[in-house]
Amino acid sequence: MEINQDLLEKVKTSNNEFRKLYDEHLTLKSRVEELNKMKFLTPEQEIEKKTIQKKKLQQKDRMNEIVGEYEASLH
Repeated sequence: MEINQDLLEKVKTSNNEFRKLYDEHLTLKSRVEELNKMKFLTPEQEIEKKTIQKKKLQQKDRMNEIVGEYEASLH
């Protein structure tokens, strides 16, 4: 789900849960990017990467739910 910037900003300012999820999502995304830049990953790093990716997906799903709820309340 692509969210337009205006809607994203409105939800971020009005919903604390969304803002927290969004900020953490960006942090996790940065960590995955760091891990992806490494030539080789230890088994622990592989597990960390997979765990982060799963958490990011869960957060994205929840953020999409919140945006959907916000959009529904506008109509």
